[in-house]
Amino acid sequence: MDPVNLRRRIASTPLAPVAAFPKRLLRVARHDARVLRTSARWLFTSREHHNYTYDLTRLSREHLAWFVSVTCDTPVKQVKGYLSELEGDDALRRHIEEATAASARRGLADKRVRFARRLGWYAIVRSRRPAHIVETGVDKGLGTCVLAAALLRNADEGAPGRVTSLDINPEAGYLAKVAPWSDVVDLVVGDSIASIEALDRPVDLFLHDSDHSVAHERREFEAIEPKLASGAMLLTDNVMVTNVLAEHAARTGRKFLAYRETPRDHWFPGDGIGLAW
Repeated sequence: MDPVNLRRRIASTPLAPVAAFPKRLLRVARHDARVLRTSARWLFTSREHHNYTYDLTRLSREHLAWFVSVTCDTPVKQVKGYLSELEGDDALRRHIEEATAASARRGLADKRVRFARRLGWYAIVRSRRPAHIVETGVDKGLGTCVLAAALLRNADEGAPGRVTSLDINPEAGYLAKVAPWSDVVDLVVGDSIASIEALDRPVDLFLHDSDHSVAHERREFEAIEPKLASGAMLLTDNVMVTNVLAEHAARTGRKFLAYRETPRDHWFPGDGIGLAW
């Protein structure tokens, strides 16, 4: 019997799972050991307890560039330039580090600046050049600063814009309360649905990043729909948990794509970007 047929016969015998068990156990043990090492390192070096920050793997960053390129109809080389632009924004990094160190919440935030999927937010704004962004859910304001940084670059190139940032917590957004980033940010405290309904100008880009329950996410997309400008984009930071935006895209005749990030050296599996256009 030739070796190929012999291996097939062995694999089909009742004893095959038992014979393969040591190899399977070794693979699981190696995987779990890596996870435990990463988790232990994070426990003793990070202060974060939610809204985790991290860098992306090189492959994940590459996939993010193509995701933005396809959805925004922008050459991938140009998109990669936008990603590098944010990563090289030393003024923004220094501001975030200094504001974090001076904050009353510094004990719950890491000093090191990591943008992860927010690199994609930045590249989308740079590619689409929206005049009005609305984001729901602000927390510290890291994402708000990223959006503001993109808007400031756009303004330098003749395409000004503003971001309306909505959060129910009056203490949210402390990172985005310093010029020049605050110059293009309108922080609104209150219920997101009521705040959306009170908007008085068209919205070119909407980002859901607040209460991630299915019901609330759906209500936000329904509330923003009559406020949208022609050709507006809808984003969700909840795409790894719900299918709300995909369903909304289907109902409203839009296209939809999702990107899932892969964190580098972090136990958290990552989030993603859902985009309808």
